Amino acid sequence: MADWPRWRGPNDDGMAVGDAPLNFSETQNIRWKIEIPGRGHSSPVVVGDRIFVTTAVQAAATPSEPKPDAGAEGKGGRKGGGGGGGAGALVDHRFVLMCVDKKTGKLLWERTASTATPHEGYHRQYGSFASNSPVTDGKRVWAFFGSRGLYSYDLDGKLLWQKDFNVKMRMRLAFGEGSAPLLYRNVLLLKFDQESDSFLLAVDAATGKELWCANREEMSSWSQPFGVEVNGAHQIIVSATNKTRSYDLKTGRLIWETSGLGSNVIPTPIRQGGVVFLMSGHRDPNLQAVRLGREGDLTGSDAILWTNQRGNSYSASPVLHDNKLYFVSDNGMLSCLNATTGEPHYLQQRLGTYQLKSSPVGANGKLYVSTEQGDILVIKMGATFEVLATNKFPDEFFIATPAIAGGDLVVRGRNTLFCFRETSR
Repeated sequence: MADWPRWRGPNDDGMAVGDAPLNFSETQNIRWKIEIPGRGHSSPVVVGDRIFVTTAVQAAATPSEPKPDAGAEGKGGRKGGGGGGGAGALVDHRFVLMCVDKKTGKLLWERTASTATPHEGYHRQYGSFASNSPVTDGKRVWAFFGSRGLYSYDLDGKLLWQKDFNVKMRMRLAFGEGSAPLLYRNVLLLKFDQESDSFLLAVDAATGKELWCANREEMSSWSQPFGVEVNGAHQIIVSATNKTRSYDLKTGRLIWETSGLGSNVIPTPIRQGGVVFLMSGHRDPNLQAVRLGREGDLTGSDAILWTNQRGNSYSASPVLHDNKLYFVSDNGMLSCLNATTGEPHYLQQRLGTYQLKSSPVGANGKLYVSTEQGDILVIKMGATFEVLATNKFPDEFFIATPAIAGGDLVVRGRNTLFCFRETSR
């Protein structure tokens, strides 16, 4: 499939089908660029010639006082909270899903899913009220705004259904929300890991019906749930600080768990064969290769095949291709490990004086790494480190992860959406 229907690509490994340009800029191999209103760090997704992206647009000029909340509790131990914090004025915002024509950059439609006053702010530099990336199955698209609910549309922008989960998430230090939804076998998995009353929710993608809710003894984390088939059954794996846990897709039953990751877990799991890779890069960083097929508590067992504590990603999720696991640290170092053994092909290669939050993506032997400083580096994929190109955008600040589909590289900047393509195509 040449689409990019979800945040980590068509196969959830960060890899695209097909190719993307090596060199590109504001004047080279650019198909179009358009302005995106408001603020949002969610990543674009692509199906056919349609690009979907979310944003939050301030609808009022004067901040309002946070409204106290009595702590209303919903099903599954879900609780609301009080006033806000962090950056982001607590004023009315429009929570928006946009559909853009991939060929022309024309806005096909825009829908305001909700207008609301957020109860809590976000990290001043890295947060937004629209950090959860959308997801599509090629027929429908879902926009998840966390505490502001979940919205299902057809590809022409018709609202099919919407859900308010009666949640006001309380994130660590008001860093902000931002876990992308997982669409897996017609089920949407929504993670609400916060400072208390965390839970994982399974929702029927067609109707919005809640299928099950698993309460979680976790604090704030931002990793996306990950779906995997094991011995003919389907599991949902969720990385987090206290424990990584795997749940039965049908019932929400806990299948296995393991401790060992550090705090503030952000990278999503990734799989090769019968092994899943879990990563954290904050305090007590760790990368674990865990053999699938077991049940119970796997902590300290031989199901943990190998670990790594050097150069791990704090924010970015890894790319896995050709038995090589690629990951970048927030301070601009790239590593490549043998996925079978954990041995490094290279470790902590300095890319430059960069800061990184965007996850890398790969296409046709090229790894794309977007930086906060506005450079997008292209690295040769393989056992030897080599920078192929450095594409510069001095006025940009890249947080969102690029999408690659049908030969196009779609990149979201500070307030701009770019589409790049080799002009010879």
